[in-house]
Amino acid sequence: MIAKIGKGENLIGALLYNQQKVDIEKGAVLLTSKIAESMDGHYNISHLNRYFEPYLIANKNTEKIVRHISLNPDPQDKVTDEQFRSMAQEYMEKMGYGNQPYIVYKHNDIDRTHIHIVTVCVDLKGDKISDSHDHPKSMVICRELERKFGLIPAIEKQQPDSAQNFRPVNCKEGGIKSQIASVVRNLPKYYHYSNLGTYNALLSLFNITAEKVIGELQGQQKNGLVYFALNENGGKASNPFKASKFGGYAGLTALEQHFTDSQEILKTSKSKDQIKRAVEIAMHTSKDEQSFKDQLVEQGINIVIRRNEAGRIYGVTFVDHQSRNVWNGSQLGKDLSANIFNDLWSDRITNPQEEKQPIKKRFNAPEKDLPADSVHNYFSFLEQSNPLTIDQFGLLDDLSGILPDVQGDDYEEMAFENRMKKRNKRFKKR
Repeated sequence: MIAKIGKGENLIGALLYNQQKVDIEKGAVLLTSKIAESMDGHYNISHLNRYFEPYLIANKNTEKIVRHISLNPDPQDKVTDEQFRSMAQEYMEKMGYGNQPYIVYKHNDIDRTHIHIVTVCVDLKGDKISDSHDHPKSMVICRELERKFGLIPAIEKQQPDSAQNFRPVNCKEGGIKSQIASVVRNLPKYYHYSNLGTYNALLSLFNITAEKVIGELQGQQKNGLVYFALNENGGKASNPFKASKFGGYAGLTALEQHFTDSQEILKTSKSKDQIKRAVEIAMHTSKDEQSFKDQLVEQGINIVIRRNEAGRIYGVTFVDHQSRNVWNGSQLGKDLSANIFNDLWSDRITNPQEEKQPIKKRFNAPEKDLPADSVHNYFSFLEQSNPLTIDQFGLLDDLSGILPDVQGDDYEEMAFENRMKKRNKRFKKR
């Protein structure tokens, strides 16, 4: 069993995320602690918030007060609701949250049924419940629960060798061509993007950009593609590499076919409405652009924003790591176009040039006028070369995940791990 602990500031966002699953009958409330049961068995956000509010008010100086935990048995494990309740209670008790209000949700929106737990980490006196050594503590508890309930040990999981080099480009390491190849070789296998713009938005999370080139050969016009590595400021940091250097899968012909196939997939994607709703909720519950991004990251969605020299937003792209779809805002709806977001945040931007100052971040957008953004931690598992153990799934000190077709993971959950480190820190190398 794998446990994942997300730390954040937005209680309403965490509750809404789970309530969405309940509303579409892809989830259910299994258990509440120190929260009164509703008369009809249905819970709304205002009812739940009433029991968390005294803790939020008492909070003295804890910034990330919310804990959003998921317990994930192996897909082959058959766990009953009663077993899930028992596991949740024992886990919370041993982690030190037994006296806190919390609510347990069961999710069945993917092949692997799992549970989510929402709580807060301060007591009624406003003091923070210690979370030091949470990582090894959680690992030990998971091993105990596996033995007690006869679950398949997560520590036995192995990482596919082919995934080891699928990680963001680091120009300081050398071997840039090989680094780019390992990324562009894998992205078409897992993600759906319908044009070069959305492809570049996804590539930007790996410090890569692609450009279309047009030339003439023996009197005939030829179109091609070249790739560049990007530095930490979003500028080109390498000579161009012809797509042909990476094989047919990276060339313009193959990509255009992928664009066509993806367009059909996106047209019928059942996840479109869920993503749109998540974005709309974040727009209404976030206080500014940064909190908007943070809230979406918690739900497994990265956003790439394009700005011109004047600071005006002219493009917004959403990368959803659960459905593995990449959407321009306008594809989700007219009310999510770049102009809408520009108007939404324009009154909060006092100095556009200030926003473009270089920041030490690992993941950057493909152009200088594109602000850098943290990559969704889904990709970080590909940096590992050791067999996966429970502590490599990002409980506290590490950020990682697994391939989308290995265990059917829900990548919305993996986003909660991304809050565990400050945005200006790099992922640890293993």
